[in-house]
Amino acid sequence: MNQAQDFTNPIVVSRDCDAILIPDGATITLKSGSEVFVTQALGGSVTVNVNGNLARVSSENVDALGMTPAASLSESVLHSDDGSVNDELVWEQLSTCYDPEIPINIVELGLIYRCEVVPCDHGNRLEIDMTLTAPGCGMGPFLVEDIRAKVVQIPNVADVAVELVFDPPWSPDMMSEAARLETGFY
Repeated sequence: MNQAQDFTNPIVVSRDCDAILIPDGATITLKSGSEVFVTQALGGSVTVNVNGNLARVSSENVDALGMTPAASLSESVLHSDDGSVNDELVWEQLSTCYDPEIPINIVELGLIYRCEVVPCDHGNRLEIDMTLTAPGCGMGPFLVEDIRAKVVQIPNVADVAVELVFDPPWSPDMMSEAARLETGFY
């Protein structure tokens, strides 16, 4: 999805595809021939405005919007012999996960509370505690799956456990300085 596109005009959906209504998390179907406006295309998924509602289209369905899915980690990155997990790569992958309403990644938003590599019988387990900007947000399970799918690609990661936690409650103070400036929370 790195190709330059004009998102000021509507996009016609080329085939029926599932999307997730934001913020409640309900599944909807975008019908072939319907028009949507892209509000953000970051981290592989796309947020669209459809009839005044926001919906998240997963990377598996972005072709219905005329876009190319984001690439997975390259094979050269995937090969590792020493059994360790590259912490930098973990954080790079986490930084490709975006809040579907706010065009800022979850690391910069301060949603990751803990990320720990724990050796296990079959390799390494990544244990991640994260929160949401709003406890009642229905997008939590989709963000959890996005995280899991991206970090499980990292060499020597055999298992990923992502837990939603709400203590301490998230606040804008947890955002990076750059994210606060971008959103006006400075």
